[in-house]
Amino acid sequence: MESLSGMAPDIFEPYDRLIEIECAARRLLVPENNSILRCLQFVYMESITEADLCWNGDCMNCMVEIDERGTRRSVIACRTKARSGMVIVSLSSELARHCSNE
Repeated sequence: MESLSGMAPDIFEPYDRLIEIECAARRLLVPENNSILRCLQFVYMESITEADLCWNGDCMNCMVEIDERGTRRSVIACRTKARSGMVIVSLSSELARHCSNE
């Protein structure tokens, strides 16, 4: 089976398949083995690339709230790996501005 990684820029961690996550009530197919922020960039490439983000956790502009089996917690999207079935219930204002229905 050919890897999907060859179809994506080198900014993504290597992956062989897309996983489904939910983000703000939208189902997204994103590359496995990548941070939430990279997954959002996969879907909204131009917009996320242009966002005011530091990509290392210092700015806190990429905070998201996830729901894990009924328990909500805030995480930094650039430092948290996306998992199949993950539910992101809210985005920071910076991410929300760049993750709209284009």
